[in-house]
Amino acid sequence: MASAAQWVEGARLRTLPMAIAPVIIGSAAAFELGSFKWLNALLAAIVALLLQIGVNYANDYSDGIRGTDDVRVGPLRLVGSGAASPRQVKFAAFGTFAAAMVAGLVLVILSQSWWFLLVGAACVLAAWGYTGGKNPYGYLGLGDVFVFVFFGLVATLGTTYTQAGQLSWPALIGAVGTGFIAMALLMANNVRDIPTDSEVGKRTLAVRLGDRNARFSYLLLIALAILLPLLLVSSKPWVLIVLLLIPATLMPCWLMLSGKTRKALIPVLKQTGLLNLGFSVLYGLALVLSKAL
Repeated sequence: MASAAQWVEGARLRTLPMAIAPVIIGSAAAFELGSFKWLNALLAAIVALLLQIGVNYANDYSDGIRGTDDVRVGPLRLVGSGAASPRQVKFAAFGTFAAAMVAGLVLVILSQSWWFLLVGAACVLAAWGYTGGKNPYGYLGLGDVFVFVFFGLVATLGTTYTQAGQLSWPALIGAVGTGFIAMALLMANNVRDIPTDSEVGKRTLAVRLGDRNARFSYLLLIALAILLPLLLVSSKPWVLIVLLLIPATLMPCWLMLSGKTRKALIPVLKQTGLLNLGFSVLYGLALVLSKAL
C-alpha cells in the first residue's frame, strides 16, 4: 500500500496549474461580460482539478500495466514503481472522475446548461482514453490535440459560458493561449520520454517530430501564447501586461534547447505549469481592468 505522500506525488501536483489556469481566464472573461459568479467559478475549478488528478492516475495505471513506466526519469509513478497495485490506482482514477462528475452536475444545475452533461461525459472519456483502452490516442500522437481542446478551449469557454451564458473574443483568445501553453507542457514531458516511448511503441507527437523539432515546437507554442493577446491591444490596451511574462519564459526555453539529458528537462514541467498560471493571472487581470477602468 502506497503512503499518503506517495499518493500525493502520484497526483502530480506540478500539473495542476494547467487545470486552474483556464478557470481563471474563463472567469475573468465572464466578469468582463458583466456576469461573474463566484460559486460557479469555484465549482469549475473543482471539476478541472479533479479531472487533472484523475487523468494523472489513469495515465499512471495505463502506462504502468503496459510497461511504459518501467524505466523512466522523473516523478514517482505508483504502478511502475510498485508502490501501489494497478487495481488501486485504477480505483483512484475512477473515484476522482466520479467526484468531478458530481461537482460538474451541480455546476450544470446552477447554470441551467443541461447540454454540458454531454461535455462532461466527453471530458471523462477523453481523460481515460489518453492512455487507457485498446487504442489510446496518446500513443498515436493525438494527445497534444486533445490537451489543447479540453484544457484550453473546453475548460476556458465552459467556465465563461456557465457564468455568463455567452462567449466572447477575449474568452476565445485566452482559451487558445492557455491551450498552447498546456500543449507546450505536454511536449516538454514527451521530449524527455522520447527514448522510452519509442521503445514501447508510444508514438507521441514528440516522437513523430523528433527530438530537435519537438524542442523548437515548445518555443513556438510559448511564443504564440504570449503574443496572441496583442490582437486585442487596440480595444484593451491592458493586455500588454501579459508581456511581463517574457522573462519567465527564458529559463524553460533555454533548458528545452540546451538540456542534453532527460533529467535536465524535468524542471521545465514545473516552470511551464507556472508559466500557464502566470499567463492566466496577467491575462485575466487585463480583462478585469479593461472592464473596471
